[in-house]
Amino acid sequence: MLSNAVLRVARPSGLWRRAPSAPLRAFSNAPARRHPVPATYKHPEMEDPQLNGYPRLPYVSRQYLPPKGWEDPQMRRNFGDTLHEQEEILSMWGPDISVVPPETALRQFSLAVLVFVGIGAICYALVPDSPVLPRQYPFDGLKEELGGL
Repeated sequence: MLSNAVLRVARPSGLWRRAPSAPLRAFSNAPARRHPVPATYKHPEMEDPQLNGYPRLPYVSRQYLPPKGWEDPQMRRNFGDTLHEQEEILSMWGPDISVVPPETALRQFSLAVLVFVGIGAICYALVPDSPVLPRQYPFDGLKEELGGL
C-alpha cells in the first residue's frame, strides 16, 4: 500500500481547485446584429440560366382552372399554349390539391384515432373476466412432457 505522503506528492493540487467560470450573459429579445439592409429590400428577380429565356409563367395548378372552355378539356389547356417549367406538378396528373388545410386534417385524423382507441378501451374494460381458472398441470405445467426444455 502506498502511504498518504506518497499520494499527496503524486496528486497535483491544481486539479482540485474549481475553475473560474465566466458570468452567464442574460438573454434578451433584441436582435444580435443590426444589418444595414433597408426594411423595404426585395430580392431581385434573377433569371434562371437553365431556362435560357423561357417565359416565367405563374405557379397555378390546372386543378384551379375552370373545367370548360378548353381545346383539351382533360388537361385544361389549349393547343399551342406555352407549358410551365414545372408542368408535371401543375398538370391534372400532378398531386391533388387538398381541400382541407394540413392543420385541420391533422386535427381530424387525431380525433378519429382517439375515438377508435377510446372505443377499443371501453370494449376492453367492459369484457368480464373469465369465470374459470386456467387448467394447472403438475411438474411445472408438464414442461418436459410437452416437449419443453
